[in-house]
Amino acid sequence: MRKADTTIKYVEPGSVADEAGLREGDVLVSVNGHAFHDILEYRYLTTECEVTLEVLKKDGTTEFITVENDYEDIGVEFSEGLIDEAQSCTNKCIFCFIDQLPKGMRETVYFKDDDTRLSFLQGNYVTLTNLSDEEIESLIKMRVSPINVSVHATEPKLRCMMLNNRFAGKCLDIMKRFAKNDIYMNCQIVLCPEINDGEHLRRTLTDLGELYPNVSSISVVPVGLTRYRDGLYSIKPFTKETSAETVRFVENIQKEFLEKYGTRLVYLSDEFYVNAGIPVPSADCYEGFPQLENGVGLIASMKEEFDGAMRLLKPKKRERHVAVATGEIAYEFIRGLAKVIEQRCEGVKIDVYPIKNNFFGGGVTVSGLVCGCDIISALEGKITADTLFIPDSMLRDNDGIFLDDTTVGDVEKALNVKVISVTNDGYEFVEKILGEELEF
Repeated sequence: MRKADTTIKYVEPGSVADEAGLREGDVLVSVNGHAFHDILEYRYLTTECEVTLEVLKKDGTTEFITVENDYEDIGVEFSEGLIDEAQSCTNKCIFCFIDQLPKGMRETVYFKDDDTRLSFLQGNYVTLTNLSDEEIESLIKMRVSPINVSVHATEPKLRCMMLNNRFAGKCLDIMKRFAKNDIYMNCQIVLCPEINDGEHLRRTLTDLGELYPNVSSISVVPVGLTRYRDGLYSIKPFTKETSAETVRFVENIQKEFLEKYGTRLVYLSDEFYVNAGIPVPSADCYEGFPQLENGVGLIASMKEEFDGAMRLLKPKKRERHVAVATGEIAYEFIRGLAKVIEQRCEGVKIDVYPIKNNFFGGGVTVSGLVCGCDIISALEGKITADTLFIPDSMLRDNDGIFLDDTTVGDVEKALNVKVISVTNDGYEFVEKILGEELEF
């Protein structure tokens, strides 16, 4: 195992660490006499009211510094964010999206993380298949919560098959241990037709429901299938009919959960409703939107915010012509918002373009997987507006780069248009489309 790197990369000005004299390049050896091996141990140890730090200074001397700490973080960042390397996935899931990527993309895209620390710190979902008993007890001792769990199925045999891992069947037992020790979890189910749906899905949801309130929310999302599946497990895509069946099935379970637990607990991703041609539920049906990052309630959330923004909008004549590019699944929704703005704002014209995903295959319709090359091929020679808005979910790591390594600059050059990204926020959408701030 690689030695933990506790070298300090950055000290926040005015923080406890700054006032204690810690500087970039110092090495934090121990906290209250305990060496630490990852970021969670460090966070846990530094939550004491009084903290003694053993510091190896850049000049080679060692200092012991005691500080009063009123914060969860004393104000340092380490050379390695997690202090040691991220744990990689040991599964070979039959539905893994990364296994369906084309060759030649940047290396970081192919890394499969399965790290409970990233689950806690960044909201990543983990399978719990690579945890030792010692690591489980450590998470319990540190009260790491919430943990986001990729469940998919609670039947041991089925889960082992889906994850291609003989240890995968222990998931529910581990989750019960977490729940017993008051750790909270959000769960995700990637649904594959005729594999973990139907009565398998009912058993999974029933098992997870029994762990409420420690299982705080459950998302059900459709399997994503690209055109790069040669040699992989055969999985059927969702059709309009099977999407509608899934909506009806899960909505019935939501009713059962509402009566039993006082919460719907389980929520479907927007794709199921759009594919089925069924209206997306209203915002209150998502109970605070606990699973937005999984594409659950994005449309309802943005619609609620958009309606609020329109109530603030002062009718007046404007001269503005802009364009919006979006994934196929969100096209009708975004076009509907654009029409409302045009009707309320004389002189505003909004061209909305659905972008077919040829890079991954036509079956991939979500905006977050649209690549720059497809925007260019779909819109070259067509845009007459001077600004093109895109969802910021199309860009990776806030660096202005699409999944195919095309940059925002590449798209701007090819289309001769200014490209601006917009978050999934109805207020921001209205403000950027109109180029003005709303008055609250």
